[in-house]
Order: sequence, then structure tokens, then C-alpha cells
Amino acid sequence: MTCAIFMMINIRINAVPIKFIMLYLGLFLMIQNHSAAQEKKSTVYNFMTTSDNQHIRYGIWYSHNEIKRGSVVLLNGRKEFMEKYAETIRELNQRGFDVYSLDWRGQGLSSRMLANRHKGFIKNYDNYLNDLNLFISKIVQPEATIPLIFLSHSMGGHIALRFIHDHPKLVDKAVLVSPMIDILTSPLPEWFVRLIAWIAIKGGLDHAYIIGSGDYTVEKFKDNRLTTDPERFMDENKAIAENPDLALGGPTYGWLSATFESIDILTEPDFAKKITTPILIASAGCDRVVSIKAQKTICALLPNCRFAEITGARHEIYVG
Repeated sequence: MTCAIFMMINIRINAVPIKFIMLYLGLFLMIQNHSAAQEKKSTVYNFMTTSDNQHIRYGIWYSHNEIKRGSVVLLNGRKEFMEKYAETIRELNQRGFDVYSLDWRGQGLSSRMLANRHKGFIKNYDNYLNDLNLFISKIVQPEATIPLIFLSHSMGGHIALRFIHDHPKLVDKAVLVSPMIDILTSPLPEWFVRLIAWIAIKGGLDHAYIIGSGDYTVEKFKDNRLTTDPERFMDENKAIAENPDLALGGPTYGWLSATFESIDILTEPDFAKKITTPILIASAGCDRVVSIKAQKTICALLPNCRFAEITGARHEIYVG
């Protein structure tokens, strides 16, 4: 039996030149190693720890194009998480951009601020800004291909503007999609909602849900305020079904109060005038979440801003 096997091996070796076999094996191993390296370098999820001991999840997606066109820092909105932008990230990679993103503290898989992880809470927007500064300086800057571009949505656009104001040399240009310059409070007037938030904070209710809000529930597509695209609308629900820890419920009075405080900082006329970075504001023509009027006002004050309104679009322009 042993002799028979030996003879079979001899026949196979004699039938195919040994050099060819060695070359084939070498190429195979090289391809396997390269594929594994590319796979490892395609997407990187990790956590960074802040000075106040919060764990912020971030992601990096590298383009495989030979020529890189730059680096995009993707800043999402309230309630959102990185998985929601998988399609956008793929398209950016295909166009030659490396993509960097993070889950804001209090949402996604980053540290939640309250025992009930569904409650949207932030004490002060300085927390968001400090986390973003740590992310840019520690993770993005050491390896990013220039130009460095901010691509942001809603609350992410608000934070982006404040960050660019405070760090004018770090970002080369920015695209703000449906930026939260101010929020819509209808049917109640904003002054009244601000008063309610102030009373709630003074009464120690900063951790309480605002009236009408609660824990996460699966939202129905019909009559939603965010998108006209039913397929992309379901992407968020599918991601949460796969990992319920991604879910976030409504905002608390603490988040609302901090948001109004930051809106007041952002909308001071002298604030915008100091931002010279080239900025494009993409506004949703049928936005029922944030103020289009406030977007136009701040664009007029920014020294280098273009405004584009997408007719018929709802708040989440990314997803239809």
C-alpha cells in the first residue's frame, strides 16, 4: 500500500514540473496573505477611552483604490450609529476616500450616560466636542490622507460647525447635510418649549424623558418624518434587530437643555463669521425636524458657504 501511494506521488510529480507546483503554491499563499491583510485593513472597529473614562466606539474603512482622494470624517445625528451608514461608506470607499466615524457618547455602542440606555442624554455639548477632538488628534490625524473632509448629518452638522470654529486649521472642507442649526418644536412655539425645559432642569428632571418620548420602539414607515425611501428606512430597524444595544429612545430634558444652550452659541452672528472653512449645506426641502430658515441664515453669515436645497427631500437626505 505504501509503495502504491509512493508511486502515485511520483507519477503526479513527474506529470507536472516541480517548479510549476512551487510557483503555484507561492502565488496561492501570497494571494491568501494579501486577501487577509486587505480584509483586516478594510474595516477597523475599536474603542478609545476619554479623560472622564467613557468608551467611545469608532470605525475606520480604508479605500482599496490605488489613488486616494482624501479622508472623510462621517459625523452622524442623534440616535444614529455607524452601521446605518454602511451604504454611504461603501460609496465613499469606491470613490477613493478613507472613512473615519464614531458613535457619539450616549448612543450606538459607545458608553451610555444613564442606567436606562434608551434615554438620550448629554450634560453639555462640550462632551461631544472633546470626544471629537480626541478622535481627530489620536486616531484620524496620524494616518489620514489629505484633504480632511467632514461629512455630517443633523446633530453631527451642529457639532461639526462648533468644532471647525474651535479648530480652524484641522478641517479642509465640510459638507453639512440637514444640519441642526436650530430645531423645530411645532406645534408648540420654541420659547414655550425652552421654558418647559428650563423648569424641568430646575426641578431636577434632567434625566426624565421629554413629554411624548420614551424607550425605543420600532417605528413604522408610514407617516415617518425622516425619509421617503422604505427600503433604506428599514436598514436601521434591521441593524437594531441584529444588535438591540444599538437602540436609543427619545431625548431627555437634559439633552434638550444642552441642545438649546449649544444652539445659542452657534447662532451668535460673530460665531459663524469666524469660520472660513469652505462649507456646503445640503438642506432637505421637506424637513420637519430642523429649521431650514436657520440653515439659510447661518450660511449667509459664513464667509465661504454654499447652500443647496434638495426639493422634496425629508430630513435624512442620505437615505432618500
